[in-house]
Amino acid sequence: MRDLSQLIDVDDPAWPLLRQELDASGVPTGLCPVDADQGRATLHQLQVTAKSYLGAFVLHCGGLVLDQGWLRVFGSPASGDPWGLPGLAHVNGFPRESDPTWRPGPGLVVAHDVLGGVFAVNGADPAEAGRPGSPGEVVYFAPDSLRWEALGAGHSAWLSWILSGALDQFYEALRWPGWREEVQALRGTEGMSLYPPLWSAEGRNGLAATSRRPVPMAELLGIARDTSRQFDGDDPGFLGAV
Repeated sequence: MRDLSQLIDVDDPAWPLLRQELDASGVPTGLCPVDADQGRATLHQLQVTAKSYLGAFVLHCGGLVLDQGWLRVFGSPASGDPWGLPGLAHVNGFPRESDPTWRPGPGLVVAHDVLGGVFAVNGADPAEAGRPGSPGEVVYFAPDSLRWEALGAGHSAWLSWILSGALDQFYEALRWPGWREEVQALRGTEGMSLYPPLWSAEGRNGLAATSRRPVPMAELLGIARDTSRQFDGDDPGFLGAV
C-alpha cells in the first residue's frame, strides 16, 4: 500500500484543471466544503494519486450538488455541509482504518441522482459482477429500466461530461414541469419517489401526472434493488449506503 505522500506529492496534480472546469461550468453547481482529514484518508484507501480526477476530487472537494440537487457527486464533506451529503467513504462502506486487502466490491459508487439512479466506476471484473462495460468504466443504474448501462467513459471523462451541461439531454425524458423547485427542497440523503414508478409504462408515459414525495435515498435504492430481483431475477448488487 503506497504511503499518502506518494499519492499527494505528484507532478501535474489534477485539481487546478478540475477547478477550472468547475468554475467554467454553466451547470448550476454547489461545491461542498471539504474535510481535509477525511479527504486524505479516502485517498489513501483508494490508492489513486492526486494526478487523477478521482484522487483530486476526494482530496479537495466535499462533493458536488448539480442542477439544484438532481445529481449528487460524493467527495469528502466537512461536518455542517449545507446539503448534508454523505462522503464517498461512507457511501461505499470503507473500513475505518486503511486496509490494503479491502476492495469496493463490483465497483465504486461515485454519485446518486434524485430518482435513485446510481453512477459507479466498474471494478476489475464487471462481467463476473453482472455489469456491462470494461474495468474502470463508469456505468449507470437506471431507475426507469432497473438495469446497469455502460456509459463508454472513465471517471475523469464522466466528470467533465456532467459539468459540460450534458445532464439536460441525459435526463430529458425523466424530468417533469417544476422539477427544480421540488428537487432543491430535498436534503442530500433524500430522493424523490414517483407513483406510478418510472419503470412502469404509466410512469414513463405520464411523468407530469405522477404522484411524487420525498423519501430517504436508502429506501429508494432498496425498493429499486428488490423490484429488479423480483421482476427479472437479476440482482443489481450494491447501490451505495446512504
